Amino acid sequence: MSEDRWNTVLVLGGIRSGKSAFAESLVADAPAVRYVATAVGGEDDPEWRARIEEHQRRRPQSWSTEETAADPSRLTELLTEAKPDDTLLVDDLGGWVAAVLDPARQPNDDEADVAALAAAVRACRARVVLVSPEVGLSLVPVTPVGRAFADALGTTNQALAEACDGVVLVVAGQPSWLKRTPELTAAVAAVPAPTAASGPRPIPATATGTATATPAPPPPPASVTPQPASVTPSSASVTPPPADPVFVTPPADPAFVAAPVEATVVAPPPAVDPAPPVADALGGMTMSLPLVASGLTKIQPGMDLPLPDSDAGPDARERLGTIDLPGAGLGMVAEAVEFAAATQETTSPQPWSSVRVVVISGRHGGGAAAGADPLDVERRVAETERGLGLLGRLAGQAGADIAVLRVRSAGAMEDGPVTEAHAVEAALRQGWQLADEAADAGRDALLLAGIGVVDKDMATAVLAASTGAEAAATLPRVLQPGGRFDDHAWMVRCAAVRDALHRIRQEPRGAHDILREIGGLDLAVATGVLLGATARRLPVLLDGPLGIAAGLVARDLAGQTRHWCLLPEAGTLALVKQGADVLGLTPVLELGLDLGEGANALAALPLLRTVLGLAAALPVHPALLAEQGDGGLSDDLDESDDGLGIDDSYDDGIDEEEPTTVLPTGFGNPAGTSTGAGPAGMGTAGANGVGTAGSSAGTGTDGVEDGAAGRS
Repeated sequence: MSEDRWNTVLVLGGIRSGKSAFAESLVADAPAVRYVATAVGGEDDPEWRARIEEHQRRRPQSWSTEETAADPSRLTELLTEAKPDDTLLVDDLGGWVAAVLDPARQPNDDEADVAALAAAVRACRARVVLVSPEVGLSLVPVTPVGRAFADALGTTNQALAEACDGVVLVVAGQPSWLKRTPELTAAVAAVPAPTAASGPRPIPATATGTATATPAPPPPPASVTPQPASVTPSSASVTPPPADPVFVTPPADPAFVAAPVEATVVAPPPAVDPAPPVADALGGMTMSLPLVASGLTKIQPGMDLPLPDSDAGPDARERLGTIDLPGAGLGMVAEAVEFAAATQETTSPQPWSSVRVVVISGRHGGGAAAGADPLDVERRVAETERGLGLLGRLAGQAGADIAVLRVRSAGAMEDGPVTEAHAVEAALRQGWQLADEAADAGRDALLLAGIGVVDKDMATAVLAASTGAEAAATLPRVLQPGGRFDDHAWMVRCAAVRDALHRIRQEPRGAHDILREIGGLDLAVATGVLLGATARRLPVLLDGPLGIAAGLVARDLAGQTRHWCLLPEAGTLALVKQGADVLGLTPVLELGLDLGEGANALAALPLLRTVLGLAAALPVHPALLAEQGDGGLSDDLDESDDGLGIDDSYDDGIDEEEPTTVLPTGFGNPAGTSTGAGPAGMGTAGANGVGTAGSSAGTGTDGVEDGAAGRS
């Protein structure tokens, strides 16, 4: 039985009805899928071969393929051998029936083959989705062979429909469920149907520059005067500033935040030289291998990385229905509670108290840069490196630290590969190492952000290459200062993306190929961050085109990465919404923010912390305790002498003898009223919903210790 508590689904539909795309959407959340191809022939039929190649391009590289055309009994064997954690997608049964009816196999008991297949489906322990054409709605075929095929396929569909947990008929891309169990009803409710624009669910030279990050939050250093980076403007490109790190502690704008806090920017330790190979470590799973800096971890499709707890998330959502709230519940933000519960492996997840914002800045040349202002991008990156600007202010308000990484410029995607293969590998490892460094520094979440030239165009090309989406429908318009749109620049960018897709039409579409041909080093670093965060069990908040494009590429290397990603805010870009739909990510909020990549999620972070803190702190409603067994609480209520059934001796954690001023417990804005360098109000509320806040004067660690006391 799969983790969603359903096993088998039969997807029926006519030619070009969208049945295959819908079937792929049902297994999009699986870390790995075994695709069973049943097609017979096609070697001498270019059109048929083109159909097969179209299906092949849609499959992520993490999927494996089994072909059963030569031996239809092989399908029954695969179903019998499948393990409980396997996922199989059979596309389609029309090819299997054609192979069964092959004259070369006659005489043969075809009905026995159908019965054996139905029995194998019924007994299969894995998740199985079968696709089959529905041919019974047309006229009776005029040829004996056609009638035999229609009869055999109809018999097969009936037998499998009876054996499966669910049956769905897809017409014009719209699914209509004919049969499904209650468990399946709940499981498919969260599966968005593929759209025509996005297509079926499909299912970074070495990056150089300064990587900067902040510990959260250290004591203020001695007076340091930040030296602004020198920029040499030119008509075509901007030379990146020197790679020397700048250590500063810029104060946030007091008018922007309620309490003065700081966003510190420091440099992470230099890259570690690869350690000597360890022979006995090479045979282990990817998640068991040494850190990527050792050089032993090979980044390739099919990586075996960890998954979040499959039970903690649903259990936490179920618990939300029992907590002591006067209203109906948390609404859409319950998605964040379920995500945090799964990644923390607990039904009462704690708010993220130490978040690192990873900002990646890259540039792309060619027509995709039409209408861009490299100097303005450079200004924003420099401000972020000093802890200023929009990202710096929001990070300071949220108590997050920032790591800024500049990467080497990429070439024009329409002219040829934007970077080299060895550079892609180096950038992937550098991104992975950024995640390793964050985990080693004690961060409990990452927020991926980008400030670059042409990141939206690059992400549009990646989405189109990965899913077949129409580039012109997803490429955002070119916005100029003052709210003016440059439609001419948008058309030039569309042409560049179109030419790039045309150039790679015959090229492989693997993750490394996409990064080399159209992605560039900024996308490669972002992909490495997602892989490294997944390996270290670190949740990642995505926000914008770069993060979504990285999620699409990372999924082809390790399908587990999407399960560690959360989209806090949907934003306004169709590119982000369609990419999130492909990844199976449901936005927690839909506020319509368009602050730039990373800023939307940072603006929503305090609200998410508040929700997580409430979910963890509030107890179960007393009425539910009395109903389900409360260890004697109901007896105490009966003995109450106030006539209202309320026990006056119940300790609610609040001293009733004299008024007490209680500071925030930290599940909202972690920044408290502090004269130290860090947030002082980061304590976690106790079981009764009230914890002790941090000290009003200190280094910021007092609040953590006092908050821990609230839990005891």
